[in-house]
Amino acid sequence: MTVIGQYARVIIAGVFVAALWGLDPSDVRAQDTKGTLSLGLPIRCTPGNDCWVANYVDADPTRGIQDYRCGVHTYDGHKGTDIAIRDLAAMRKGFPVIAAAPGVVVGTRDGMADVDMRRIGGRKALKGKDCGNGVHVRHGEGWTIQYCHLRKGSVTVRTGDKVAAGQQLGMVGLSGRTVFPHVHITVRHGKTVVDPFVGLAAEKCSLGNKPLWKPKVLAQLGYRPVQMYHAGIAGNKPTLADIRDGRLNQVTIPRDAPALFLWFEAFWVQPGDTMVFSITDPNGRAVLRGQKVLKSTKKVIGGRSAYIFGRKRKAPAWPAGDYKGEVRVIRDKGKKDQQEFTITSQVTVR
Repeated sequence: MTVIGQYARVIIAGVFVAALWGLDPSDVRAQDTKGTLSLGLPIRCTPGNDCWVANYVDADPTRGIQDYRCGVHTYDGHKGTDIAIRDLAAMRKGFPVIAAAPGVVVGTRDGMADVDMRRIGGRKALKGKDCGNGVHVRHGEGWTIQYCHLRKGSVTVRTGDKVAAGQQLGMVGLSGRTVFPHVHITVRHGKTVVDPFVGLAAEKCSLGNKPLWKPKVLAQLGYRPVQMYHAGIAGNKPTLADIRDGRLNQVTIPRDAPALFLWFEAFWVQPGDTMVFSITDPNGRAVLRGQKVLKSTKKVIGGRSAYIFGRKRKAPAWPAGDYKGEVRVIRDKGKKDQQEFTITSQVTVR
């Protein structure tokens, strides 16, 4: 097994100040503490299929981290919810960011490049524009939502526009203080950050009594300790850049490929997890089979990691047909509370 990367998912402040947006502070002042929001999904996608929750609001006010389920699916000071798409190819194809509720646009930004912030000098190079291209919407009764990291040139609304729930605001991008394509939303009531999974009535280590997400959306965004979101089979050893750019999303491999490599990406694997992996040929025979107990993970902010497993070709050519790959991550293997998370892939050899 080769660990080819575990990088910070995202390091964003998620805060637009009035001066940054050119807003009057009264635009975001709490007006009525009794109202609430009912939020739809802020991105046009199918959760679990082509988009995934990657990070939640950090509920720990200290330097520790804690998501709403008392897990670690966040990082210190994270003020929003991150919903990721698969790779840069998906970003280029386009995933609309949409208004989660009706409101009035009180600020926008566009024109920032879609680039991994590490390539431009990190946070210092952003000069306070951590949110990247974004839209700030006031929903009344003191509620506001910020939509961050939109694709350059994609913002479709202007300050003062009224927006309906589900109306397109822009496209998922890679602008601002981030290293992967996703939309980050920060919900506030007045100046207070509110986790939409919790709402104003907090519950310890569980959903709040009145979460802000609509019931259907809440069901779609069910909490998963591990998110298995990207996998494939390649005929040459993959690089991290190949995987995350989407260059390995091919559906065919030549019979004379030097090897077959099964690769996958996941959020929040951890030491002690068992990875069980296999590739089977068109006749159901195992071309590759094995398992590995993860002994350590790189100490970074966030939980995005990628792994590959491979086997060199020994015969003159691989048998033609469909090959299937599978990776299972087993947590607490053999214990009463064992959990399994699975991802599969398929490729045609010809």
